[in-house]
Amino acid sequence: MSIAEYKRLIEQEIQHHNFGNEPASLYEPIRYLMNIGGKRMRPLLVLLGYSLFKKSVKQAAPYAMAVEAFHNFTLMHDDIMDNAPLRRGNVTVHEKWNVNTAILSGDVMLVKVYDMFLSLKPETLKPVLKAFNTCAAEVCEGQQWDMEFETLNQVTVEQYITMIRLKTAVLLGFSLELGGMLAGASKTDCKALREFGINIGIGFQLMDDLLDAYADPKKFGKQVGGDIIANKKTFLLITALERANKQQHNELQQWLLAKKFNKQAKVKAVKQIFNALQIPELTEGKIKHYFDKGFKQLEKVGGNKASKKVLKTFTEELIARQS
Repeated sequence: MSIAEYKRLIEQEIQHHNFGNEPASLYEPIRYLMNIGGKRMRPLLVLLGYSLFKKSVKQAAPYAMAVEAFHNFTLMHDDIMDNAPLRRGNVTVHEKWNVNTAILSGDVMLVKVYDMFLSLKPETLKPVLKAFNTCAAEVCEGQQWDMEFETLNQVTVEQYITMIRLKTAVLLGFSLELGGMLAGASKTDCKALREFGINIGIGFQLMDDLLDAYADPKKFGKQVGGDIIANKKTFLLITALERANKQQHNELQQWLLAKKFNKQAKVKAVKQIFNALQIPELTEGKIKHYFDKGFKQLEKVGGNKASKKVLKTFTEELIARQS
């Protein structure tokens, strides 16, 4: 099967799944969020991981959808915490309904994820739930660290990498690991798949940090420099603060502390400091480090060589699309 066929299979699962009916105000927000699109990268990774060891991926599709449902649950609650008005170009659940409904819908969404896993055979269910619970707790830890970073005066690169590993990357790792577990792959293969996904996930987030500051506005799809304007403690800013001389450090601090400022002027000034400190090149080096590390893990994985090539090509295309 091609990636397009995998996507169709995932969409069919989402359309045919009955999350619940009454009260409609509890379940309609779930259907709304699940149906407004997204890359479907995580369920695709489940199917791609599964395809390394089994020919037909249809049996894995319901569990791939469970991962997508969990991902959307985290988005529903993240949007409340961020007070975000839009998600994928559509009104967020808490704006379309209200905050209390979004909290409850998110809660029941997580419960339904466990329901989806319950159809697994007992010998598979326990290790899958154990791995899922570890991942789910780590995602929450990552989100909490991200919120705490907003009030911390100093964050190290190591702390930041740990945060994005937990908040974003571990779910990519679990998605691939789950595919392997469902297909009966060895623990060694499942671990290598997980590490591949985690390292690729860290690379993707670092790339997103870089693009936020340096992407072509026509291609990026959102405001370039948004992280700079919001004082987000990204890899770029943290590294700049660590490498800056006294004058550069003072100028960065002035922009970080400023309450009123011209947005374009701030982005331009901060990027000039980034450029002087070679922050784009350092970030690109860090991105390459994690992508290379990830692909080395993929080399350790056994299974069907043709399917492995599809997985590698899919990942490389995602990397190229973001760069």
